[in-house]
Formats: sequence, C-alpha cells, structure tokens
Amino acid sequence: MLAQTRHYGFEGRNMISIYGGDSPNVIKALIGMEELGIAYRREPLDIMAGEQFSPEFLAISPNNRIPAIVDDDPADGGEPLSVFESGAILLYLAEKGGALVPASVRARSAAHAWLMWQMSGQGPMLGQAGHFLNYAPERLPYAIARFSREVARLYRVLDTALAHRDFLAGEYSVADIACWPWLLFRAHHVTALSDYPNVARWFAAIGARPAVRRVMADITVDPPQDFDEETRRILFNTGGR
Repeated sequence: MLAQTRHYGFEGRNMISIYGGDSPNVIKALIGMEELGIAYRREPLDIMAGEQFSPEFLAISPNNRIPAIVDDDPADGGEPLSVFESGAILLYLAEKGGALVPASVRARSAAHAWLMWQMSGQGPMLGQAGHFLNYAPERLPYAIARFSREVARLYRVLDTALAHRDFLAGEYSVADIACWPWLLFRAHHVTALSDYPNVARWFAAIGARPAVRRVMADITVDPPQDFDEETRRILFNTGGR
C-alpha cells in the first residue's frame, strides 16, 4: 500500500487526493501538483489486487484506470469533485493553479496539441510496445516489430520538435509534464536516449527541476517484472471482467 506522501498546506479539506502508484500517468499528476504548489495526499490503491474495480473507485474513475483525483475544494465551492484521465487531470490542475498552460494563443495551441499527442500516441504506443516485449504470453514478432517501429518514430517526432526549442510549446507546460514520465520507463520499450540528443537534453532539464526532483524522491521506477497468472489477468484484462 502507498504511504501518504509530501503535501503542501495542511491535512483535511482544501487538498486533492490522488489514487494510483508509481506509473507514468500518476507521475504526470504529481509533477503538476508539485509545480503548482497544490496540496495533495496520495491514497493507497492496489491495482494488482483489483482494487480499481471496486465500486468506490469506479465512482470516481469509471474507466477503472489510474490516476484519478478528488478535489476537496473545487472552484464552484460545491461537493468534492472527481477527475479521471491523466490529460484531463493536468488541464484541471493547470486551470486551478493558474499556470502551466501558456497565455499566448499560439503557445497555448501548441501545448494542447502536444498534450493530445501524448495521450493518443506516445503513451498508448510505448505502452503497447512494453506489453508485447515483456508481458505477452507468447512472443509475437509482428506486434513487437510494429510497436517498436512506432516507438522509434515517436521519439524522432519528439526529437525533431525539440531541435530548436527548450520545451514543446516554447515554454514549460502541461505538454512537457505529460510526455516526460514515459521516458523514465524506457527500459520497458528498449530505447536509448543517446539516440535522440534533443530529447536527452530536454529530459535532463526537466528532471533537474525542483518540483520534479521532489516527486521522484518518492517514486520507484521498476524494470519489467514477472507476474503470476492472477495478477496478469487483473492487469491485462485477459478474462473474467
């Protein structure tokens, strides 16, 4: 189970509860809250035991995925507000904190576009590559080649975008926060940052930010693991739900 971790402010109301472990999508939200100085607590959720399917969690995350947050102090002053899907969470946090989305029309458009790129491309494709390389019950050469090529293409896209700018929208934003954590898990999709020098520079710069360093002090980046059949059934939806 997760221990409750660092937070700003005080215990009780006026905090955000975040559910989930040390996955890339959870790290996104943690970095967002640390960057914005938003008070939060981490809540235990054992996805390997199937707690993501509990009625209590489904009430806040109907897609039974992590992360999900519950804001005790939403802007409308009403009851606690739940938000699911990591991209939506980042935008919610940025609006609440009044930062991390650029003010100018062009930079804001770029931040939104790269955030959608991460949600629709980078995350799913790197995740599929990691699955077929490490967790599929049998090695499927076509699937491995298909998703590994897509991983390389997406890294090239990112490297090209960063060739003449420090951050994806020109200034640090939700787009960078969304993309960065997936590179922590590059052992899962077998990619070397040395092949992408602009990405490597960007990755190091973000990793050196104080807020990111605070988050990573409490994060364990695990290599690919061996799971028993029941855990595989729960995590990879191989039957029964």
